[in-house]
Amino acid sequence: MGRADSEEGQLPAPVKPPDGGWGWIVLLGCFVITGFSYAFPKAVSVYFKELMKDFHVGYSDTAWISSIMLAMLYGTGPVCSIMVNQFGCRPVMLIGGLLASAGMILASFTTNIIELYLTAGVLTGLGMALNFQPSLIMLGTYFDKRRPLANGLAAAGSPVFLSCLSPLGQVLLEKFGWRGGFLIMGGLLLNCCTCGAVMRPLDMAKKAKKKPKKGKKLLDFSIFSNRGFIIYTISKFILVLGLFVPPILLVNYAKDTGVPDTEAAFLLSIIGFIDIFARPACGMVAGLKWVRPHVAYLFSFSMLFNGLTDICSARASNYTGLVIFCVFFGISYGMVGALQFEVLMAIVGSQKFSSAIGLVLLIEAVAVLIGPPSAGR
Repeated sequence: MGRADSEEGQLPAPVKPPDGGWGWIVLLGCFVITGFSYAFPKAVSVYFKELMKDFHVGYSDTAWISSIMLAMLYGTGPVCSIMVNQFGCRPVMLIGGLLASAGMILASFTTNIIELYLTAGVLTGLGMALNFQPSLIMLGTYFDKRRPLANGLAAAGSPVFLSCLSPLGQVLLEKFGWRGGFLIMGGLLLNCCTCGAVMRPLDMAKKAKKKPKKGKKLLDFSIFSNRGFIIYTISKFILVLGLFVPPILLVNYAKDTGVPDTEAAFLLSIIGFIDIFARPACGMVAGLKWVRPHVAYLFSFSMLFNGLTDICSARASNYTGLVIFCVFFGISYGMVGALQFEVLMAIVGSQKFSSAIGLVLLIEAVAVLIGPPSAGR
């Protein structure tokens, strides 16, 4: 949303963010969208064994479903930015909710793994992407002073939904099979449309005179002239190379060291439980008057903390050591999740945030695809 001069016929200036009121409803919608976007690709893994039996494929073949979802979530960032700049957040989110739901519903009728890639992977992944990015943009327009706390609370949707969707998926699988589970999950994703509906734009403070509007950039590449943005993008790329490695490989690593299956799976629950509290807590700390001006340094510390935690994990040779690692990884993982978009908006400003987040997510998509496989090798 750019500054406006009604005398020149540009867009009117936006109202000051209310930091509350309807913003809390927007925050709730963003919480749900973030939960679905990050947790859903991981939660569908409970169906993989049944898919392997029905389609006679291996684990790596079914794992591509989650990978494609995440690739769509990150890789379509610029497309989302263009659509938001052209049509606004609410229409894009409504379309995204319908696509996400349709993908899972169509997936319940598939007859081979390729059709699953196209429906559950591409279609649902695209739908979630069209919800995720606009919800963050709307959150930034409704909150200013309380924005760090709002970002922290919204980010908590990821671990909360993961802890709920995985057990729910297991129950649906046992009662209705994977096809029935996919169908019901598709119905749940229609809640994204409800979240999109509550994302009403703020009223304009000024009314523009009826004059031809100047051309509006669909994607603002001028942000690459911002040195802070360049540093942020490079840092996030390096971070994301290893950020998702522990959640993906930890359980199998624990099993290889002789940890029983149940106890190995519990390690992810520890990370999720710590993450639920770490994100809002970090958001509250980042919003303190004496901390917020230096939030970029706090984000730098969280990235360094996460990296050092991973390095120290190599010393964990027993279950107790792995539990300790999970506690510290959950804290650092939550700090990164709570601060990443707050810092990006602080660097580029709200006017260029929609373009910035799209380009950042596209660059991170490369790291998401090559990081875990490289670590596996």
